[in-house]
Amino acid sequence: MTRRFHLERDTDVSGVSGTGCVADGVLWPDGTVTLRWRGPRASTVHWENITDAEAVHGHGGQTRIVWDDPEPTTEKRNGP
Repeated sequence: MTRRFHLERDTDVSGVSGTGCVADGVLWPDGTVTLRWRGPRASTVHWENITDAEAVHGHGGQTRIVWDDPEPTTEKRNGP
């Protein structure tokens, strides 16, 4: 299952992305991550894992990962 999130930035330390919701992301089932930056110079970047993405874009806690989808459960579903 994929899991959506966004980056919420309190302080724009680089002066480029602004504050608030600055990027939308997807955590893929294999653990890789895709980020799509918002704004007039939008871009897309892929990361091997969420830890690497947060290390680069978290700016020491100034930007947070906010999950838009709940954490998946490991319960088995009945039916198709």
